[in-house]
Amino acid sequence: MDQAAPLGDAEIATADHPHRIVIAGGGASGLELATRLGDTLGKRGRAQITLVEKARTHIWKPLLHAVAAGSMDRSQHELNYLAQAHWHHFTYRLGEMTGLDRTKRELLIGPVIDDEGRQITPPASVPYDTLVISVGSVTNDFGTPGAAEFAVPLETPDQAARFNRRLVNACLRANSQGTPVRPGQLDVAIIGAGATGTELSAELHRTVRAVVAFGLKHIDPERDIRIVLIEAAPRILPALPERISAATHALLTKLGVEVRTGARVSEVRADGVCLADGTFIPSELVVWSAGVKGGEFLKNLDGLETNRINQIVVEQTLQTTVDKNIFAMGDCAACPRPGFPQGVPPRAQAAHQQASHLFKELTKIVDAEGKTTPAHAPYIYRDFGSLVSLGHYSTVGSLMGFIVGRSMFIEGYFARLMYRSLYKMHQAALHGGPSVIWRTIVGLVARQPGPGVKLH
Repeated sequence: MDQAAPLGDAEIATADHPHRIVIAGGGASGLELATRLGDTLGKRGRAQITLVEKARTHIWKPLLHAVAAGSMDRSQHELNYLAQAHWHHFTYRLGEMTGLDRTKRELLIGPVIDDEGRQITPPASVPYDTLVISVGSVTNDFGTPGAAEFAVPLETPDQAARFNRRLVNACLRANSQGTPVRPGQLDVAIIGAGATGTELSAELHRTVRAVVAFGLKHIDPERDIRIVLIEAAPRILPALPERISAATHALLTKLGVEVRTGARVSEVRADGVCLADGTFIPSELVVWSAGVKGGEFLKNLDGLETNRINQIVVEQTLQTTVDKNIFAMGDCAACPRPGFPQGVPPRAQAAHQQASHLFKELTKIVDAEGKTTPAHAPYIYRDFGSLVSLGHYSTVGSLMGFIVGRSMFIEGYFARLMYRSLYKMHQAALHGGPSVIWRTIVGLVARQPGPGVKLH
């Protein structure tokens, strides 16, 4: 193999091994793609599918606000990567992508260290013929002083669980301290009123009161607990239609959530949040959900083009601009969208669509069996609407082109049903439709009585 430059599609397949497809990142898009490729190409021995992921389990990212609020037990919704790989004919490699050698066509992964400091797996390289990068995003705190130290981000299940523990511990501490609750001691400041921050504010309004109701008699929820949602833009949910933003704002205000728009955070402290206009918001519980960016390691990924927030720049085919054997999708990719300067938005429906698109395109490569691969089709983002869950209180959103051929505003029970269906679609992509139907029925029948909120 000539190592002077990456090879073209016509030279990929060899008689020595099946086509090697490596997927870096096991988020929604990466796991869906690995599962579908494994069930088809991997099962028949036509390709070798490898998923590289640093976590042991997967949970659908839009559920993280419920984990943080304590309204959902993550263990009931987690999927084990090792088991999924075994059931669906792909290989799971534990580890985090750290670099890339395009000349050798190798993905570099770092060592895995356990909580006691012992090495589980050493640094390694994974050879590929086709590489898909779907490593997601990390929190972008824009260099705000104190944000990394005092605010909890919500990019991973562990971060969401960490905030929930901090919240419950704060309530237990306040109830047992023998003195009145300090200003800001149980207040929650949520920085960033996108979907995650907005949904969390509504979910917390209910769950924090549920926690207090379990015998924490020295806390008055109406007096001692305040939830503040802070957004630098002129309105909450700035990426969604204005009607959804207005309806959500009205519902949050009715619940008693304090919404501050046009408010830029200048500093996060242990005792609260400082705004650029000099206002100080007392809060010892701070969540940062104000922005995302690509991981720092993506900036120097063996010559791949990136943008100012470290996303890998791809063509509309999802191929990188400098190497046609490398694709990127999901939050880590900057994908063009004709007619929209900001490109494809980082949303769950985009990740699902891109996984489905790449499944077809990668199958084309394997079907070519070393011959010239047909031209890859462009990925076209289809916006099916936007839905925002406000927990037990309501769900609001819009469906694009649903029934009447134009955008339709929905709320209440029907909107909640559509919101839940999105998760069911993700589960169906991983387990199959019949399995999801069976699991749903069993879950309803075998539901165990419990407190309804996580207390530990």
